[in-house]
Amino acid sequence: MKILYVITGLGVGGAEKVVTELADQMLKRGHQVKIAYLKGEAIVCPQSSEIELIYLGFENLKSFRFAYQNYKKILENFQPDVVHAHMVHANIFSRVSRTFIPAPKLICTAHNSNEGGRLRMLAYKFTNHLSDLNTNVSDEASKSLIAKGAFSKSNLITVYNGIDLNKFNKKDSICKLNSNVINFICVGRFNEQKDYPNLFRAIVLLKDKVSNLKFKFYIVGDGELRSELEQLIEDLHINNYVELLGKRSDIPDLLNAADFFVLPSKHEGLPTVVIEAMACECFVIATDCGGSKEIMGDAGILVPPQNSEALAEALKEAVNKTHLEIQENNLKARQRVEELFSLEKSVQNWLKFYEQN
Repeated sequence: MKILYVITGLGVGGAEKVVTELADQMLKRGHQVKIAYLKGEAIVCPQSSEIELIYLGFENLKSFRFAYQNYKKILENFQPDVVHAHMVHANIFSRVSRTFIPAPKLICTAHNSNEGGRLRMLAYKFTNHLSDLNTNVSDEASKSLIAKGAFSKSNLITVYNGIDLNKFNKKDSICKLNSNVINFICVGRFNEQKDYPNLFRAIVLLKDKVSNLKFKFYIVGDGELRSELEQLIEDLHINNYVELLGKRSDIPDLLNAADFFVLPSKHEGLPTVVIEAMACECFVIATDCGGSKEIMGDAGILVPPQNSEALAEALKEAVNKTHLEIQENNLKARQRVEELFSLEKSVQNWLKFYEQN
């Protein structure tokens, strides 16, 4: 089978990791695979050098024609059996392109409960007929887009992402954090969605609630809000409690080195990093911002989004748990990931959809 993945970009993010890992797995199973990306720099890449990455050049609306011509060449030369698009821009682009050039089966996957404003929702709604199957990564995210009128119950289904459990498991970390303090880890782009100000305000409250304990928050990521976040750390006087680590390639080691993982987001689809933390048996505190609840079940602690007081209370609750309580929670979390969110299970699900007539 020939599979073409189309994605908005290959920058640092959960959707990008999902697509590149899916591509690697499909190649291992004997399928021919290519990845086309609309814009930006290819930072997250598949492991296999056999998977061709093709830049389409759709940096703005003026470049649509140029990008379309590049996309058309791929369809004509590669002749894929399935085109699987990911993220809002790639989904709309691949749908609209189908009105000009015949395409094989087209599957469009959204990765969030918030895919943008009214115009994007209308674009989804009025191009739904151009895709053969539409999916989102969590039930919560699917319900959100249906409520916004972008889809209906009849044309959107949920298909969970999966992670490679061989990469994410409990082990002695070669990455050493501060052994003299309680270590928290956060992973995510520095953008509005991830809501780090919510976390920073919670840290201010936490240091008063547990003044007898020492702790440190390590934040992995980068993005357009970096300078604003650095200034906020200064303004809130939490420099001694927060360290920005930038982009890192050793996420499993960091998760294994940390005591707790925190997700402070406003909205998500299916936050893959929560799955990764649970697989590494790292205790999770997360906002109920999309698919977090579906991932976590009754493991970890879930709090309302955009509520720093509630987040601070959850952090306090977590650090006051006994070693046995944390150990039991983390084993339960790992078992849940193995049952529901393995990469193997995800690949099997997608192959079933690819092969359907």
